[in-house]
Amino acid sequence: MADPTLKHTTTVSLFWSFLDKFGQQIVNLATGIILMRILDPSEYGLIGALTIFIAFSGILIDSGFTRALLNRKVISSEEYSTVFFFNVGLALFLYLIFYTAAPLLAVMFHEPMITSVSRLLFISLIFNSVGIIQQTLLIRKADFRGMTKINISALFIAGIVAIVMAVTGYGVWALVMQTLVYSFFRSLFLWIYSKWTPVSIFSFKLLRSFSGLSNKLLLTSLINAFFNNIYPSIIAFFYPNSMKQVGYYSQANKYQDIPFAVLSNTYRQVSMLVLPEINEQTERLKRVVSKMVKSLAFLAFPIGCLMILVAEPGFQFLFKDKWLPAVPYFKVLCIAGMVSPFAFVLNELFIAREKADYFLGVEIIRRVILLLLIAMLFHYGIMGLAGSWVIYTWITLLISLFLSQKLIDYSPVVFLKDASPYALLAIASSAVFYFITLGISNNLHFLLTNTFGVPLLYLLLCRLFKLEMTREIGDWFSAKKESNVNKNQQQV
Repeated sequence: MADPTLKHTTTVSLFWSFLDKFGQQIVNLATGIILMRILDPSEYGLIGALTIFIAFSGILIDSGFTRALLNRKVISSEEYSTVFFFNVGLALFLYLIFYTAAPLLAVMFHEPMITSVSRLLFISLIFNSVGIIQQTLLIRKADFRGMTKINISALFIAGIVAIVMAVTGYGVWALVMQTLVYSFFRSLFLWIYSKWTPVSIFSFKLLRSFSGLSNKLLLTSLINAFFNNIYPSIIAFFYPNSMKQVGYYSQANKYQDIPFAVLSNTYRQVSMLVLPEINEQTERLKRVVSKMVKSLAFLAFPIGCLMILVAEPGFQFLFKDKWLPAVPYFKVLCIAGMVSPFAFVLNELFIAREKADYFLGVEIIRRVILLLLIAMLFHYGIMGLAGSWVIYTWITLLISLFLSQKLIDYSPVVFLKDASPYALLAIASSAVFYFITLGISNNLHFLLTNTFGVPLLYLLLCRLFKLEMTREIGDWFSAKKESNVNKNQQQV
């Protein structure tokens, strides 16, 4: 029988984590719609070319040492402070490297403005680093409600600043300041909310105590950041005067990633909390992972199919005709996005089992595969690069499943059994509405019809075939109704 305390913690954490990520993406979407209507694709290209370097700030927030902190049962203030000072020092060191290399980046990407843009943009790396431990403390306490308030507040302030600057003609600097303002206020709010401050202690001995797991995780994160964001830089490097194409690709990737990032980060944060608690219970781990896969499949596949269906009228309606060249990239990348959340859950399984060797060795194999795919499909242009990412994402998932089979007997066959019913019904629902809406020329009518029609048909089909997730939702509503009835009776 499931531990009710763990189940309650998981449910509450999942709700607030989802609300956090969903809220962030809603604010991002609203801000992005306004900014993309004002700014030129080439200005987004300047930021997109630097995506691979910006990603290093994300590594520091989720570095190997902070992840190791989450896995430990008891942590001293000295350990927290040691990791804090290490990460701030690493941020300063990386910024010095990037600052010095800025003119070289401008030459590499055939754009002189990259020098000044990158030097200002990379300050966000330092801002992010000073909020690392405060974020870790909130995650350990499962205070996702606090995280939600902090993230959305900082994002809202940054969005307002960026919109005002864009309207007043600052161009790319509006995007630069959006990143800087967000990272500054997010760390500021983390300090205020968490009330944690470091003590004046730094110990190499304590730092080394985390090295077994953390070094491999940090190196894996560095590899991930490089390869997951390599495509805009490849486009900028190999195609002179291609900042518009970089902008098209990077924004297509950004917007297809919005719902899948919400799912990935939500389940990832909850997995951080739940899986380490049961990491020695193999059968229970398998059941929990299976449940997460089913719930992800229930959401990810219909979202991805709907996004492909409404891509062109959606871009035209929201961002104007100047962004239509991004639509083909968007559609292809959605095929990868649909399966990306599953890999996040399986990665958290490996961390919970402290199998960092899986990370490093397999990550190298994965990236060799990616490089081979890029080399094979590069001559097909940017669309070939997008296709290489799709193939790579599916191969990555398959590798993760083979590893999970070794750890907890969760195999590719079991995954197909869990996920494929939802994928097939999502495809069927989208196909039906593709033919239903063929004659609709008005973009708004097309979007509304599909946005409401596809999910409704999908839910009806899931219920018709009695899939587990619809039963879970029905049980949840029944329990909620019964709880409300009991409360009313008690009040009477």
